[in-house]
Amino acid sequence: MKKVILAVSLFLFVAAAHAQDKAAPATPAAPENKNQADFKFDVEEYNFGTIKQGDKVTYDFNFVNAGKEPLVITEAHGSCGCTVPSWPKEPVAKGAKGQIHVEFNSTGKMGMQDKTVTITSNAKVGSKVLHLKGNVEAPAPTNVPAPAAGEKK
Repeated sequence: MKKVILAVSLFLFVAAAHAQDKAAPATPAAPENKNQADFKFDVEEYNFGTIKQGDKVTYDFNFVNAGKEPLVITEAHGSCGCTVPSWPKEPVAKGAKGQIHVEFNSTGKMGMQDKTVTITSNAKVGSKVLHLKGNVEAPAPTNVPAPAAGEKK
């Protein structure tokens, strides 16, 4: 009886493994929309250089809707809470200009930074990633006088 159960189990295992090899029928690709909205940024990466820890950096990423349909930005989010974007909430008409305003707060950051903002929209690329790069230096040490002998802390 054990041999029968083992043989049936082995058969089912092989049949299941073989069924995984069959490729699903390919779905036809959606036709490309030649009129679809499209981003054309002046700059996709901004290097803010070297700043002191705690400084804030702001930058406006300017773009043009290079498509023929209105560009709708549904979301823009920074790679962390220190990078906050704001974007046009209304559709950007064809040929019209817009901007993504980004603020980076360097409090608690140190060393080389590459912060990103990911934009989700109806553009041909779907999502676009913008970069803020630079170096954050530690603040200068503050000289705190040591307590005098016999003084309580």
